[in-house]
Amino acid sequence: MGFGFNLILVFVLVPLTGLLLMTWAISQSRILGYVLGLMWGGVILLVILSMTLQSIFAKKVLTHEDYRGSYVIDRDMFPGTNADWQYDHFRFEITDDDSIHFHATNGARIVETWTGHISTVVPYSSARLIIHMQPPVPHVLECLPTTYRDTWNFKLVFHSKHYHNMYFKQGRWKPIRR
Repeated sequence: MGFGFNLILVFVLVPLTGLLLMTWAISQSRILGYVLGLMWGGVILLVILSMTLQSIFAKKVLTHEDYRGSYVIDRDMFPGTNADWQYDHFRFEITDDDSIHFHATNGARIVETWTGHISTVVPYSSARLIIHMQPPVPHVLECLPTTYRDTWNFKLVFHSKHYHNMYFKQGRWKPIRR
């Protein structure tokens, strides 16, 4: 729990519990027993609810294996003709043997493929993607991607000198219905 909860626990709930216990022992009143039970039952339910909500809404912690899969342009990020064009012309995949295959495409047809390999570093709790490519490197992969994590998934953002930020998400390429 947080710092504020600990302060309330130490300086309010524990002294109040001690005072109620002493008063209950002297007066033998059943109401004070119910008040103590309700107070600590509420605290326990609040702790359980807080821990449950925190685990549900926490950002996804990425591992090396989470990066494996196929990636396409996230057309929902900035919808429009530019995103549709990028979707039809760029995609990549990271295989189980840590190879990356970056494809320049024309719709379903792959025009050119650049290969390399990936690794990850874990500077904090979540793994960060490192891409190692042999020259010539496509403009999209000249900089390492930034990872934006959500609750259930993540996006990789590459900075391209031609298109600025390009947002990729995991998914399979499907033709766009126009």
